[in-house]
Amino acid sequence: MSITKPSTFLSNSISTISGTVSNLNNELLEYVNPEKPTHDHSSQYYQRFFISKFNLGETAIEAKFSFPMKIADGDQVTVSGYPKGGAFQVLAYNNQTQQVASNENWVVLGLGALFFLAVAIGLLNSELVAEGALIPKVFLFGFTVVALYMGYRALLIREAIKLLSS
Repeated sequence: MSITKPSTFLSNSISTISGTVSNLNNELLEYVNPEKPTHDHSSQYYQRFFISKFNLGETAIEAKFSFPMKIADGDQVTVSGYPKGGAFQVLAYNNQTQQVASNENWVVLGLGALFFLAVAIGLLNSELVAEGALIPKVFLFGFTVVALYMGYRALLIREAIKLLSS
């Protein structure tokens, strides 16, 4: 197992870890849309998260992606992410054994951040906010926070990809 120097762009906590995969455990987490008709069992109404838990040397790794990771026990893998709650959270990975590199889509997160920021700017220019109404101010605050979080998350994923390629 090897750990590379952390990134200093956004946070000192983003780093890469390399090693051999052991104790692989894949899980599927599904959420049902509460507005889905009860008689319809179509899969489009489910939100799926694929969770892979494994060890790289002595380090516990946890990866949550919207698609399954392409890894197996014994693969040589490099992951990039940050430590959280006793495990290393993966933002991007590179499987040297299977010649696969993947990450969550940072472009979509960035576009989502721009959308929520545009909604917040639209609310800022509304008459209700100018009059001092509380509810539009709460929505303005909420949309701004979501936009900032999505933008920050997109930048973290982008930085994790850069660390893997260096």
